[in-house]
Amino acid sequence: MSPLSTAVNILLLALGTARIATLVIATHQLTETLTRDSADIDLVIGAKGSPLQLILAGVYHADVPPGNIALADTKPWVKHPLVKSATPLALGDSFKGFRIVGSTHEYLTIYNGKIASGELWSKPLEIVVGSQVASKTGLKIGSTFSGVHGLDDGGHSHDQDSYIVVGILQPTKTILDRLLITSMESVWKLHGKSNGTMTPDDGEGAHDDEHGHDEEDEHDDEHGHDGEDSYSETAEDDGQEITVLLIKYASPLAALSLPRDVNAESALQAASPAFEITRLLQIVGVGIGWLQAFTGILLASAALSIFAALYSSLKARRYDLAVLRCLGATRWQLFSLLFFEGSFLTVAGIFSGLIFAHGGLELIGQSLGGSQNAPLTGFVWAPSEFALVAGLLIAGLLTAIIPARQAFSTDVAKTLSSN
Repeated sequence: MSPLSTAVNILLLALGTARIATLVIATHQLTETLTRDSADIDLVIGAKGSPLQLILAGVYHADVPPGNIALADTKPWVKHPLVKSATPLALGDSFKGFRIVGSTHEYLTIYNGKIASGELWSKPLEIVVGSQVASKTGLKIGSTFSGVHGLDDGGHSHDQDSYIVVGILQPTKTILDRLLITSMESVWKLHGKSNGTMTPDDGEGAHDDEHGHDEEDEHDDEHGHDGEDSYSETAEDDGQEITVLLIKYASPLAALSLPRDVNAESALQAASPAFEITRLLQIVGVGIGWLQAFTGILLASAALSIFAALYSSLKARRYDLAVLRCLGATRWQLFSLLFFEGSFLTVAGIFSGLIFAHGGLELIGQSLGGSQNAPLTGFVWAPSEFALVAGLLIAGLLTAIIPARQAFSTDVAKTLSSN
């Protein structure tokens, strides 16, 4: 087989392999990321609107929320017997494309977030940043910055008030790495609603009650933080708003009644991350399925091209193969020669395709380094790739067997006499 023909056939198989491998790897990373980021959240309560939008905004921080809800309206659900924990989030601003989240310290425990350096916030406008935010923006302990309204850099800047970085979080491989977290009072302050509704050490146990005395919750939660519902107990929620409330069920039975009860409220909506993301992946899966089918056609075309090249090479070399037989080569040696050529083309095409797929995804991930919502890397091996490689190898080797068998069956006398 000529070098040009060999190179073309390897390239065809490599391109087909790269296309389907890229889909497999990207889908695997997307699914893993979505699962990790919603791992400990059973229900999201927010404003009426699109439930998917509520999940994308409140859990994955990849969209704007449908609106805000009154803090007072969330109290019945915080104290509900079927609710194990309730974590409020106040959204609205960002810094260089990374969202600023106002919450309690309990928000960090959802993702097992721990401080790598510095400390947690203890008063308004103190903020801690995720590991990816720190690496991408250069923020460090003592840095100051102003947030902008919305998720784009072009939003209105709150230049009159600056955040100060007091802590950097350890990497968690979750959404926490791509967020800046502060108290809800900080968010309220910047948006003109700072009427002292949030104590500085929100969620850490000791709070000053309205008479100036310390008030401690009697029970510690499973993460070692005191006062799990303390934000609702100490907040003077006159007119205060939050964006979403993240719920963890106390019992599996809560899934049967709690969403329905919340949705019956005129101002509130409950959405399940698991349900909405499954629905989203099903919608995306339809498109991916068509792409995979198209790629399968390309792979079949590449396999047929290899078969045609090997068969054409066999016909062109029949006389040479017959001479080899006369010189002492066995039928199995001729079979092995043709089978090895087909195997080489198959393995080289698959290997090259995997390099293209992983290398291409890494380049895409690097070029999208500022995009915190869809992190991609080529340094990931999806379990489905094993099946992909196995299927391609089997198909390629079966393709190589046919011309190899023809070489095995070469009639020496007939071939030599015809030349």
